Amino acid sequence: MKMCSSFAFLLAAAALAWAQNPPPGGHGRFGAAGPRFLGAEAGVPRRVVKGAPFSGDLVTESTETLADGNRIRQTSTAHLVRDSEGRTRREESLAGLGALAAGGSAQQVVFIHDPVAGASYALDPALKTASKSAWARPASGARSSDAAVEERRERRVGIANQSMRTEALGASTIEGLPAQGTRTTVIIAAGAIGNEAPIQVVTERWYSADLQMAVLTKRSDPRSGETVTRLSNVSRSEPSPALFQVPPDFKVTEHAAPHFHSPAGTARQ
Repeated sequence: MKMCSSFAFLLAAAALAWAQNPPPGGHGRFGAAGPRFLGAEAGVPRRVVKGAPFSGDLVTESTETLADGNRIRQTSTAHLVRDSEGRTRREESLAGLGALAAGGSAQQVVFIHDPVAGASYALDPALKTASKSAWARPASGARSSDAAVEERRERRVGIANQSMRTEALGASTIEGLPAQGTRTTVIIAAGAIGNEAPIQVVTERWYSADLQMAVLTKRSDPRSGETVTRLSNVSRSEPSPALFQVPPDFKVTEHAAPHFHSPAGTARQ
C-alpha cells in the first residue's frame, strides 16, 4: 500500500517523538515499546554535529527467545549520511520500522533534516512526494552518560528499586574508527516489577569521538532478548549536497512542525 503525503508527515512526527523520548528497551515489538528505531539515530538526530561528515549503514540485529525455546531473529538496515554542516539523511524500508510497515512492505522512506535551511522532510520515493516541516531544534543540554541513559530508560517503566554500575572497557577500533567502550549494568531487584528473581540488563556501547556517535551497541535484556547495532561500510568523505535536497520532480506539502516536550531536567543523549 502506497504511503500518502499526510502519512509521511505522521511517520516523520513519530520518528521525531521516538528520537526525543525513546521508550524503554524491550517488552515486545510495537505494542509496548514502539517501532524498532534502533541505533544512533531515530528519524532525526538528537543534536547537530558539524565537521564530521560520513556515510554508512546502520545494521541492527535482534534476537528474542520465547518461553518455548523458539527464537525470533530480525535484521534491519538504515543508510545514514551526514555532511560537514550537520545535515543528515536516513534511508530505510518501512519493513524496518516495525508495525508501520503494511504487510512487511519493503517500500523505502527517506528522512532529511537540514538545520542550515531550518527544514525537515519525509520523502516517499515511490509516489515522489515529500512532507516538509520546520526543523525542530533539539533542546540544549550536554550529552548524557551511559549510566544516565540507562537510568532514564528504566525509570520510564517505573522501576525505582534497582542498582546500576558503569565500567570502562578501554579503547578499540570499530570499522576503522577509534572508539571508547563502556558497559552499563542495571540490576532490577526481585519484586520491583513482580519479578521473582533479580533482572540484569547489560548495555555495551562503543563511542567514536571522530563521528561523535556510537558505532557499536550491544544490549542484553532477558525481557526482550539481545540487540546489536553496528555502523558498517563507513566513508568519511563529504557527501553530495544533492542528497540533502528534495528532487525537483517531487510534490512538496508543508506542515506545521510537531512539537514535543522533554521531561524536566532530562539531558539529550
